[in-house]
Amino acid sequence: MIKLGTKLIGTGQPCFIAAEIGINHNGDMDLALKMIEAASNCGVDAIKFQNYYTEDFILDKDLSYSYIFNGQTFIESQFEMFKRYELSFEQLKFLKDACDKRNLIFFSTPTSKRGLKDLLKLDVGLLKNGSDFLVNLPLIKQMAKSKIPTVISTGMAFMNEIDEAVRAFEEAGGTNLIILHCTSSYPTPDEDVNLLKIESLFKTFKYPVGFSDHTWGNEAAIAATAMGRCCFVEKHFTLDKDLPGPDHRFSSDPEEMKNLVNAIRKTERIMGTSKIGPTSSEKQGRIEFRLSCAAARDISVGEIIKEKDIIFIRPATGLHPRFYKLLLNKKATSNFKKGQFIHLNELN
Repeated sequence: MIKLGTKLIGTGQPCFIAAEIGINHNGDMDLALKMIEAASNCGVDAIKFQNYYTEDFILDKDLSYSYIFNGQTFIESQFEMFKRYELSFEQLKFLKDACDKRNLIFFSTPTSKRGLKDLLKLDVGLLKNGSDFLVNLPLIKQMAKSKIPTVISTGMAFMNEIDEAVRAFEEAGGTNLIILHCTSSYPTPDEDVNLLKIESLFKTFKYPVGFSDHTWGNEAAIAATAMGRCCFVEKHFTLDKDLPGPDHRFSSDPEEMKNLVNAIRKTERIMGTSKIGPTSSEKQGRIEFRLSCAAARDISVGEIIKEKDIIFIRPATGLHPRFYKLLLNKKATSNFKKGQFIHLNELN
């Protein structure tokens, strides 16, 4: 179990829901602030950003990236695209302060020790290592050494790569780890979601497991919650799917995010408890709908009660059917009309 502020993350706890703004702020702090406000109104628990330094992972300016915007395919330099969305330390502080004011947990994905230091200066309560950086074991070790709870995404990974990352985290002294099942495909087709991996990750590593969702719609995240093991859901968030940029079109807008939060909370209520027994709403039904022992025909004083003389009818205010054999071969000391309850004290 991992504690973040007043929230607990783990099996049996309410699902922790994070809206990933990522780079959807488009480098505009006014837009980012509006997104934080909108996500807060949706009822999420946290907001995730990316505080990378582009040169940490891209040096070749000829590397290109293709994405769809307004129905058209755009191809541009990865370096230029990421530079456009890069956040300064001052901007990070602005965003964290905005989250703090709304009691939202701010977290982010750094891409180097330098980026991690920026987050430590901000006294963040949660760190995130992205799927692309799962193989950056030195960075994972630095996160572990911070003693701050850390999330790692596992998109594109084989099990041995996830194992290496988890071992690196543990060897560096880390204990508070959350593992997210993720498919690094934007958007993810249904046949590649593979929610059953969530249980495999839990059984293998015994840490809290969640789902980083890149699908269209909310069905996958809701299904993950219903499986019972998923305790953390992360979903891309935007104010408008038609905004320029690579991630907006498959992100949830405010209406979708609010629906997702409500659906997850409803799913949790529906899943309820594994304890077998009547619910509070069934207690009256146990009286109204259950059965009692009654006369199958008119019975006169002195007659001997036989099995054919007993029926079971509503409501359950008479003798429980489990005791019907106690009535057999007893003599009636009262007259019984058909359908009248039979009690032991009326027999001899």
